[in-house]
Amino acid sequence: MGDGTFTIRKKKRGLFDHIFPVEYDFLAMLEVQAEKTVECVEVFVRWLSTPPRAEPLELHQRGIAMDAMRYEMEERLMESFSTPFDRQDIYSLSRQMDYIVNYSYETAREMVAFGVDPDEAILTMAGELLEGTRCMAKGVSALSDDRKSAEMAIRSARDTLHRIDDTYIEGMARLFQGGIPMEALKRREIYHHLRDAGRVLRATIDILHHDIIGMS
Repeated sequence: MGDGTFTIRKKKRGLFDHIFPVEYDFLAMLEVQAEKTVECVEVFVRWLSTPPRAEPLELHQRGIAMDAMRYEMEERLMESFSTPFDRQDIYSLSRQMDYIVNYSYETAREMVAFGVDPDEAILTMAGELLEGTRCMAKGVSALSDDRKSAEMAIRSARDTLHRIDDTYIEGMARLFQGGIPMEALKRREIYHHLRDAGRVLRATIDILHHDIIGMS
């Protein structure tokens, strides 16, 4: 799982890097964080699929490591004279990825606290969240040297976000059609958390797309 620090791999340096050298490889740092975000969502999906569902301790520990990674990113941003693209966008990308992990963990916590077992809507939204997060990570990885692949990954991620919204609406419609009111209220809360996780992923994708356009 790691201690939350970055392990930076060497990447090809572009012309921009030679003209405006940077103290830290922020693109590689974002790539590592994106990969770790995918791993966290994978843990969440496995947790949903493995009864009995106890407290999500592994997800909690990974979330702490992700926080440490984000704090390190912020410190290096403050120390760095120049960055490969907008400093605020680097910060926002890192922060939004952290939010994805936070929503995954809080959803799992609420399911335990409320005694909610995953239904079809929950499993589908979580699966689409994972697929969208994987696409986001591919886009981050391709950001520095393969803009076309990054664009394709963003389009695929946006498809998963549409499916999350569709599943949310369909699931809510079923809740309103009948059943036990208290159970419906609890499930509604879980559905909302998963939809919010999708919205955070959408914000992450939008920032990434803005940077692709800006670096073109």
